Amino acid sequence: MTESGGIPLSRFEAKRAALIDLQRIPGVGPSIANDLWELGIERVGDLRGRDPEALFDAHRTQRDATVDNCMRYVFRCAVYFATEDDPDPELLRWWRWKHQELSEAIPADA
Repeated sequence: MTESGGIPLSRFEAKRAALIDLQRIPGVGPSIANDLWELGIERVGDLRGRDPEALFDAHRTQRDATVDNCMRYVFRCAVYFATEDDPDPELLRWWRWKHQELSEAIPADA
């Protein structure tokens, strides 16, 4: 990641910029932005087309603990937000993803 002038950012600055960008995702605050960062997601665009179930599984493995299913719904919402150019505002609420798979919200030709 670089500044607009092409000057390399320090690791700290790069992480700070990533966390700010990731918090543009509805339902993602500092803690979840950091969780995404730890999964290698450095910007919203990195989530485009990703498998939210795989992200959830990787997060559980990384934590080596039980993770609440709410995180699964946040990952579904985040991938939807990153993938859709014109997302449905109702689907930008993470709890709307409790009973909905990403494949149901995104057309097959997307």
